[in-house]
Amino acid sequence: MALKKKPVTGMKDMLPKEMEIRDYVIQMIKDTYKTFGFTSMETPCVEHIENLCSKQGGDNEKLIFKILKRGEKLKIDEAKEESDLVDGGLRYDLTVPLARYYANHANELPSPFKAMQIGNVWRADRPQRGRFRQFVQCDIDILGEPSNLAEIELILATTAMLGKLGFSNFTVCINDRNILKAMAAYSGFREEDYDEVFIILDKMDKIGAEGVANELNELGGYTKENVDTYLALFDQISGDIEGIRFCKEKLNGFLDEKIADGMEMIISSVEAAKEAEFKVKFDPTLVRGQSYYTGTIFEIRMDEFGGSVAGGGRYDKMIGKFTGQDTPACGFSIGFERIAMLLLENGYEPGNKKEKKAYLIEKNMPKEGILNVLAMAKADREAGKQVLIVNMKKNKKFQKDQLAEEGYADIQEVYRDSIN
Repeated sequence: MALKKKPVTGMKDMLPKEMEIRDYVIQMIKDTYKTFGFTSMETPCVEHIENLCSKQGGDNEKLIFKILKRGEKLKIDEAKEESDLVDGGLRYDLTVPLARYYANHANELPSPFKAMQIGNVWRADRPQRGRFRQFVQCDIDILGEPSNLAEIELILATTAMLGKLGFSNFTVCINDRNILKAMAAYSGFREEDYDEVFIILDKMDKIGAEGVANELNELGGYTKENVDTYLALFDQISGDIEGIRFCKEKLNGFLDEKIADGMEMIISSVEAAKEAEFKVKFDPTLVRGQSYYTGTIFEIRMDEFGGSVAGGGRYDKMIGKFTGQDTPACGFSIGFERIAMLLLENGYEPGNKKEKKAYLIEKNMPKEGILNVLAMAKADREAGKQVLIVNMKKNKKFQKDQLAEEGYADIQEVYRDSIN
């Protein structure tokens, strides 16, 4: 069987130029989030299959890379169902592992706990631009904080980080699951059909209002008036605080006014305290696919990418599935791969670059000469420079041109007769 040079479909090798940007962005994320009081933590890449298949991850649960039992536990010939073969899987996001982590360590952690987690996740998804089967997620979460302060801080921290990377004029879209439910109830949809209604609504950007109307009409059990009433609401709601106030008045009896007041507070607070240039928009069509969201949901959309580059929301019921007691929880996840891709495509240059110096040494340099070069390189590194020592090649000009392309502005040739 011939060996294959290319990586597995949906995964990729990364060249030094991309890694330089990725390392810089990760450090920028860590430094920025720490200024908002978030602390680093980590979970294993493998989770119990029961946790991953707990019906909290929405469609992501269909994309799990499952892991066979090992050693004597694996009895393929005796297996009758999947659970006889599988006991673990690669995590498809960082939120489910965080919920297990908090349930396991809550007594050892502060309250509220402001968590920062950066790591690889895996989904057996269809690869496309900015989407891979193995990719890095960068999450911040606040656990144990029931007030809207959690949402405000998550949005401010995430947008501050994007601003530091040079992004501007993006849009933070905000909605609340309770507003989605109130709109559906007002229009006459039954609670047991909400999930299906929201799945259809989530296609608004792709199939338009007419397509959404057609699919809602196909649900069965509802009149054209139900569908028309529902879609008419979206035409009446503006994307600002006035739109939230309209919901508060129009959906009276279906929507707790505290939900609308909380949304208004989040938007006004973010607008007043933001560190970067961006727009905040109330978007009643925002759904977010994961079924674990219980309240506020948000996304960051960037025109130059043509879609979302970050998303999150409140998931107050997830930790309770491990402990039996609900814990307030809210998180925001950066689409790291998409951000890194945009920076790379735009020729982004990290701002932390050190001065680079290269020593090209003559081949067969005697011991004394090598020791002398090593001493000079040590002094350069202590002065903050990035130093490379390489043997001189026959085609010296080509070698120097390559080094210059890699950012080595100072290239020094060293010959044996030049060493004192």
